Amino acid sequence: MAVPTYATPLERVWHYAYLVICGLIFFFLIAPIIVIIPLSFNAEPYFTFTDRMLSFDPKGYSTRWYRSLLTFGMQNPDATGWAFWSDAWANANWVKAAKNSIIIGVFSTLLATVLGTLAALGLSRPEMPFRRAIMAILISPMIVPLIITATGMFFFYSNPCELLGVFGLPTNCGRLAGTYVGVILAHATLGIPFVIITVTATLVGFDQSLNRAAASLGANPRTTFFRVTMPLILPGVISGALFAFVTSFDEVVAVLFIAGPEQQTIPRQMWNGIREQISPAILAVATLLVIFSIALLTTVELLRRRSERIRGVTPR
Repeated sequence: MAVPTYATPLERVWHYAYLVICGLIFFFLIAPIIVIIPLSFNAEPYFTFTDRMLSFDPKGYSTRWYRSLLTFGMQNPDATGWAFWSDAWANANWVKAAKNSIIIGVFSTLLATVLGTLAALGLSRPEMPFRRAIMAILISPMIVPLIITATGMFFFYSNPCELLGVFGLPTNCGRLAGTYVGVILAHATLGIPFVIITVTATLVGFDQSLNRAAASLGANPRTTFFRVTMPLILPGVISGALFAFVTSFDEVVAVLFIAGPEQQTIPRQMWNGIREQISPAILAVATLLVIFSIALLTTVELLRRRSERIRGVTPR
């Protein structure tokens, strides 16, 4: 933003000082993330810059830690061709963690998106009773400390039907802790608040007269939702889904409490790696996650701009 021509000298000084302050704050926040990227290419098993790296010697850089993401846990790391990729897909610890993160993230995101969108649509209606109380309850997983939520989930998922004994119903219906279903439900619970907030923000500028117009033309509620409402709020729904997916993909506390050995995700694998085996491979994973996060945030920003154009907030 350029300085207006009528600005006083003091206003000009403050303008450039403001830019410098913002730049310093941005550098302070982004520097720890940027540092890990070159360190992930360190040829030595250290978490510091070596003399060769500082002198930009090509021998000081290597992609060995990225390869270790595929070979760590393999039965035959020296295999080639299809045998290498088959062994990595079946046995490599980081690959199995990535598969678990994607599977859990996708299903929890679908569940959170559906439930969060329905909740947002209901809360957007002015005739909805106790709107504020319901909203506070639904977004409470975002506000309550995660360790408390994870602890409660652990005790509940250990025997989810125990509360049914109060009504005289059978209480031995299995456990959700240590299962994929339990982890997916836990991550969906943590992702629903993000979907509700983003979809609710999209519905703020939604013209309810469009639904009434569709109903006056003979459209039933289902047709009105899929042909009128959904196309207009779709950017907000997708944005909420992306936030829910990132929340699931990055979550470690609930996984530590609820997941079993078979539900090892990338954050939990990184936690185990820090505790048991310090390796720069963790930096390689962190770099890939940074790139992945940047791609998702870019998508969210593009969807936000598209939503504003559709709603007429910004010019086309």
